[in-house]
Amino acid sequence: MKTKPHPIKKLILEGEHQQLDFKFEISDAARIARSFVAFANTNGGKLLIGVKDNGVIRGIRSDEEKYMLENAALNYCQPEVAFSAKEWEIDEKVILEVDIPCSKKHIHKAPDNQDNYKAYVRVNDQNLLANGVLMKVWTKRKKNQKIRFVYSKPVQEVLFYLRENHSLTLAKAIELSGLSKYKTEHLLSDLILLDVTELELTETSEIYRLHPSPE
Repeated sequence: MKTKPHPIKKLILEGEHQQLDFKFEISDAARIARSFVAFANTNGGKLLIGVKDNGVIRGIRSDEEKYMLENAALNYCQPEVAFSAKEWEIDEKVILEVDIPCSKKHIHKAPDNQDNYKAYVRVNDQNLLANGVLMKVWTKRKKNQKIRFVYSKPVQEVLFYLRENHSLTLAKAIELSGLSKYKTEHLLSDLILLDVTELELTETSEIYRLHPSPE
């Protein structure tokens, strides 16, 4: 008779992704806070504490790690990030399964390496700094702000370039639109909210592309 695999082991087999992150230990409250806010600002997700990046189960080292989770959420996230934690015993090792829901009302921030509070977003298996365009997208979405879209000359220039070249950077969009950085970010955020364009964010770049048309 086959036994069902443990639910945590099934999760580990998925590997780290947009909504799942492994943490070998919690030794830095600020760092774990960045994971909290990245999940809360994106689509929510799970942290598995006591699991190495390669999926090896090591278990948490002490109960102190549970308190560091509370410390990170309460004192290193602005505003506080809600979470729930469940303890599992696997192969005589204790694993913490931490659930962070998507935040509907707030944009959350956590300290960077210089203790400046910044917003983070979860992209694939990474926590990345949210750029100005994404911050404007979030703000408008959370406020349910209506988009007053005008097919202006700057918009025409940006869309024509995208049709011809398939992608562009923020710097190129500023050049094409002739607008300030702030106004160009608003233009791009409106195009994202209207599902005209999409943002591809990495550690080193922000690329804008036309949103793929449904087949």
